Amino acid sequence: MEVTEVVVASSPVDAGISCWDLRSGAEYLHHRSCASPPHGLVCVADRFLASSQLRDSSSGAVFYWSWHKPQVEVKSFPAEPIKPLAANREGTYIAGGGLSGDIYFWEVASGRLLKKWHAHYRAVTCLVFSDDESLLISGAEDGCVRVWSLFMIFDDMRREEAGHLYEHSFSEHTLRVTGIVTGYGGGNAIIVSASEDRTCKVWSLSTGRLLRNVVFPSIIDAIALDPGEHVFYAGSRDGKIYIAALNAVVSSSNSYGMHIIGSLSDHSKAVTCLSFSMDGILLVSGSEDGMVRVWDTKTRNIFRIFKHGKGPVNNTLVVRRPIESNLRNSQTSSKKHGSLLSPPLDKYLNSSDENRDAKALIVCQPTFSKSVDASYCSGHIIVDQIKELQQQGSSAAAEMEMERLKIDSQKSMQMVQQWKKMYENLHQFCVNELLDVDRAGVSN
Repeated sequence: MEVTEVVVASSPVDAGISCWDLRSGAEYLHHRSCASPPHGLVCVADRFLASSQLRDSSSGAVFYWSWHKPQVEVKSFPAEPIKPLAANREGTYIAGGGLSGDIYFWEVASGRLLKKWHAHYRAVTCLVFSDDESLLISGAEDGCVRVWSLFMIFDDMRREEAGHLYEHSFSEHTLRVTGIVTGYGGGNAIIVSASEDRTCKVWSLSTGRLLRNVVFPSIIDAIALDPGEHVFYAGSRDGKIYIAALNAVVSSSNSYGMHIIGSLSDHSKAVTCLSFSMDGILLVSGSEDGMVRVWDTKTRNIFRIFKHGKGPVNNTLVVRRPIESNLRNSQTSSKKHGSLLSPPLDKYLNSSDENRDAKALIVCQPTFSKSVDASYCSGHIIVDQIKELQQQGSSAAAEMEMERLKIDSQKSMQMVQQWKKMYENLHQFCVNELLDVDRAGVSN
């Protein structure tokens, strides 16, 4: 299916969702009735848009929009107002952060609430998945950044044995966390967090150590990590987008401060959100001035400017969208076979008795006779596939196959451990080199 890159923007006031073609600048359908909080807009597996809604402090909702209709098509009403949303790449799960500090984890295909846990003492402000989707990272108004292993969250035995659910808890920020981005490498990646304390902090997920602390001239509300992980971009309330080095030592004698190597400046009000194009060259910024600017990071020039309908912009995404011909075909198909959108999200755990025994599967590779969309592999489908396997041979053959799979699994795990050890050694070497360079720069 042919796709095009689309810039999506939303506002905290009821100004709807605007969509533009990143390359041509053409405006697509404007989606109505959206008032999203920061980090409250996601695209679910490039199929549809989802946004949390905070129209007052006592109630909240999550809305779905398809690409081809301007009105809200699915409305969900969770147990409490949800602020940030995060969806994994396949669109299998949606995570939401509540005002109470709880995190909610839903299965998209069924809408079932799989897990809920108390993550922070105050409202959750941002959520991101790691690139391998094994970790969920949250930030909150309590200034804390926490890393959650989904394997731990869904393993009841490990949860009971563990003293706490999180893998890491970073509490060095002194004010509300405003943004989090993660690099490549899963559990060995770096993450960058921003806060109202005017700092961005770089953390190692493998060691739990603080690698770098960058102090900015103004409060940072948005961050974006260069795909090469050489620099990160920080959108500030003074209207500038600062560029901070991750590796090189930069003297504090420049006009901005230690590690800050430059800035992009054209917004007249605070920069609230940042996102990269698929090729990692174009940077999209949204601002309280109601404008969305596209920057060429190589030349630091403005590539394109979009005007949101009305009001400030607080969320931007760059997503893949099917081209119009495919969109019309999918619309026709959806009328025949049902909507591409998923059912509303459940309000409570086990709110449907028939779903009570369903389990979550973090990775799914369907290879069975029934045609299954990998993006929406629910617990019921997993159960059906297990039954199908059980009917394919005798119990003796099944036992032999099980033994063979166990042996293969053990060999694979040994190889994984070897590679993991090599990667950890290499990562530790790089971290030590970075810390040594930092110390040398400070002493000079």
